[in-house]
This record gives sequence, C-alpha cells and structure tokens, in this order.
Amino acid sequence: MKVAVGLGCDRGTPLATLQHALGAALAQAGAHVEQVVAAASITLKADEPGLLALAAEHGWTMAFYAPTQLAGVQVPNPSETVRRYTGTPSVSEAAALLAGARVFGHEQALPMTALLVEKFKHRGADGRNATVSIARCDSFLFLTPERSTP
Repeated sequence: MKVAVGLGCDRGTPLATLQHALGAALAQAGAHVEQVVAAASITLKADEPGLLALAAEHGWTMAFYAPTQLAGVQVPNPSETVRRYTGTPSVSEAAALLAGARVFGHEQALPMTALLVEKFKHRGADGRNATVSIARCDSFLFLTPERSTP
C-alpha cells in the first residue's frame, strides 16, 4: 500500500510534535513511514521549519498547495475556523487527497473515500497543534470525461 500524507500545524510547531502526530496517524492507518510516497501542506507553511525538517528526515519533497486549490477539494471534515485563518476549510485532508492524486500525474484530487485517516489532531506537550491526514493512493481509478459513462 502507498499513502500520501497531508500535514497542518500551528506556527512554530517543533519537529518532535510533528513526528509524534505522524507516527500516531500512520499507526491508526496500519501504515508505515516507508509507505509514504507523497507529503503536502498549504503554501502558508512552505517556510515552516518543523514541516521542512520532517520532510528532510524522511527524504520527502513536500508539495505546497494554495488555499484556493485546497478549498476546491471535497473533504469529510471542513472547518470554518481553519477557513478563517487559512482561506480554505481544509489543509491536511485536502492536501493528502491532492498529493495522492499527483502520484498518478493527476491534478484532480482523490475521492474522499481514499482517506484512511481523516484529520488526526495532536496537541504536543509544547502546546502546539499538528494535524495529519492519510490517503491511500495505490488503487483508485480516475474518471476522465470519456471514461465517465459505463
């Protein structure tokens, strides 16, 4: 199984908090870090030291999506609070679905049913919050206009 990880966090969230959140979410999905083939977040976090350190630790190239791209993805747990702060109702879920689709060379997000872990929230001992979503990205067909009819 291959998975894509969507990540969100408070400003200044330490690497240790992100590592713990990722490990717990992967365990919930029954997945291992070696199965992660894509990782993503929002462009607002493109300079977030903890996220960049997490990606470097695992050898991932992080994808960062604009709020408008993320807002166009249907997710099971949209949040008006997240929208107020970021311009999109979802960061981690939408990022996981977009990153998983990109593995296949598609710009259209994976369907919500690809989410193995929806919006896993972790508050670290440091008081910082991290959110992780995990999408399975190895068994989905993409419907193109010519394939959408039976």
